[in-house]
Formats: sequence, C-alpha cells, structure tokens
Amino acid sequence: MKVSIDRTRCVGAGQCVRVAPAVFDQDEKDGLVVLINARPGDLGASGVGKAALLCPAQAIRVEPDA
Repeated sequence: MKVSIDRTRCVGAGQCVRVAPAVFDQDEKDGLVVLINARPGDLGASGVGKAALLCPAQAIRVEPDA
C-alpha cells in the first residue's frame, strides 16, 4: 500500500497519530500531519485504513500497490 497526505486539508485533529503512530506524526509547530512512512506494508494496513476513516478533513489517501 502507498499512503499520501494532503497537509492543506489537515486540521490537526491527531486521530491518525493515535491509531498509526508508525506511519503518522504531528508537526510541533503547526500540529499538522507529517507522513513518516509512505509504505507501511501489511503491518500498518489496519491502522492506516482506520486513520483514513477517522480523519475529519479526509487528508489521508491510501492506495493499494500495483
């Protein structure tokens, strides 16, 4: 899977960091999402999917590998 984020949409709710801390972090300056692992593999799949569903701004995109 490939994960991407749209920081312009992010509102800093932090749900992504709570459910997938190995994939997402928050910038200390503005609180917006920071992608730390764009290809988490199977280990991060459930957390990343949940993060995308929980994101109030729909700033997370998850695509399957080709």
